[in-house]
Amino acid sequence: MIIESSSNPRIKKISALTKKSRLRKETGFFIAEGPRMVFETPGELLQEIYVSQSFLEDERFLDYCRRQGLSLEDEKPGTTPVSVVSDGVMKSLSDTVTPQGILAVVKSPSYEMDELLGDSAFVVALDRLQDPGNMGTIFRTGEGAGVTGIIMSRDCVDIFSPKVVRSTMGSLYRVPFYVSEDLPRDIGILKSKGVSFLAAHPEGSDMYYEADMRVPTGILIGNEGSGLSPEVSAMADKRITIPMKGQVESLNAAMACGILLYEGTRQRR
Repeated sequence: MIIESSSNPRIKKISALTKKSRLRKETGFFIAEGPRMVFETPGELLQEIYVSQSFLEDERFLDYCRRQGLSLEDEKPGTTPVSVVSDGVMKSLSDTVTPQGILAVVKSPSYEMDELLGDSAFVVALDRLQDPGNMGTIFRTGEGAGVTGIIMSRDCVDIFSPKVVRSTMGSLYRVPFYVSEDLPRDIGILKSKGVSFLAAHPEGSDMYYEADMRVPTGILIGNEGSGLSPEVSAMADKRITIPMKGQVESLNAAMACGILLYEGTRQRR
């Protein structure tokens, strides 16, 4: 059966999850859109899949169905339910200008703070970060640089918003993260476990490459406009600086984070 009405209760639920951060937090579910995000979703998190009529014959979808043992005609016990919607309904659900033909309802992954530490902690702490693109880029860069986890203040951009989810390009499923109700307090807890925190600052006492990141390390990244709050900045064990020429005063938050993370990766080799 093809769902052809956007007033269908299931479609309304998806639309609400796409638009409302509060509902995502209350239910513990979010929407992943596009082949990459859907196909990379771990099976234990995948709740439902919705595919448009025009995407049914897409070879990527057919191959995914074969690998996962999914069938539209005869749904097997223990497999993820797959529903077909009209192209019009998919367009109404899509958070992008050009619908990608497939989306899924996904259970939000969650972690305890200790799971961010790994064998030798390499943590990013985000203070009031607001740009979805920066958040997604930091997740991807963090995965590439080998971070053990990301901790973020509760007033950061919603990690499960459609724009952030897309921007992570799957790293959301592979990088442990923790949303802190009190970031300075939780940074203090991590410090008590041996993590040394570095904050990039124009008046830093050392160049970023002079800081020892071979020890358990945390990188503090602040809001795009106002930087780190005084409370979070005060938790830094050392302030470091990234040298710049010309009249540039500061770098994009994700760019600065990437520079620091890859310096840490270089040292840890």
